[in-house]
Amino acid sequence: MAKQFTVPPVVFPSGGNPTVVGASNMQQRRVPTAPFQPPRPVNSGIPFMSFDMGQAALNSLGAGPIGGGPTSSLATANFDDEEPLLDELGIHPEQIWRKTKSILNPFRVNPTVYKDSDLSGPIFLYLSLCLFQLLAGKIQFGVILGWIVVSSIFLYVVFNMLAGRNGNLDLHTCTSVVGYCLLPVVMLSAASLFIPQGGPVKYVIAGVFIIWATRACTNLMVSVADGGEEHRGLISYACFLIYTLFSLLVIF
Repeated sequence: MAKQFTVPPVVFPSGGNPTVVGASNMQQRRVPTAPFQPPRPVNSGIPFMSFDMGQAALNSLGAGPIGGGPTSSLATANFDDEEPLLDELGIHPEQIWRKTKSILNPFRVNPTVYKDSDLSGPIFLYLSLCLFQLLAGKIQFGVILGWIVVSSIFLYVVFNMLAGRNGNLDLHTCTSVVGYCLLPVVMLSAASLFIPQGGPVKYVIAGVFIIWATRACTNLMVSVADGGEEHRGLISYACFLIYTLFSLLVIF
């Protein structure tokens, strides 16, 4: 005879049929959340977070490296107060144009615009002369630069020897004047590209440009420095030699 054992009934926590109750509890079960985060609904999507990039960048720039204090660079950085790049390099196009335009009239050279000497205009004329000579088949970059330096030193020494104690011409001003008065020679170099090589026409045109450059340089040298008015003839002769030398490069 088999022995009978009494089995206690199984009681589930929610009660009822486990197959039916388990299905209903699956729908009501919450999704576990990460620690230290608020609970989130079951059917909710990913929340949208809006960022103000301009405000965020401003806050990041305004915060200091330590302590979160404001930096001084944000308060002082004002690009409107910055000088133009050409002015920082010492290149003034309006001033160069006024000086160049003054050379175009050899009879009425304005010496007031040459009180502030610069070398940006002479460098531009030097490169222009080298370019026209290059178009003529002559590579003379080093020769022209060397002659400009020697000519400036030569005219500086001659003027100060003639003026004596009254001479106040410096080498920087002398180089600027010699460079700006090189404009007629640059024009001669450009015109020589269209003038026939043979014949006296080229020599006559070269003589006109030499006289033009000599007169302009003499008037400027006498005006920008003291003590040269009584030695105008000798200064004019030195200027004539300088620009004749440059014109020979163009002719031959």
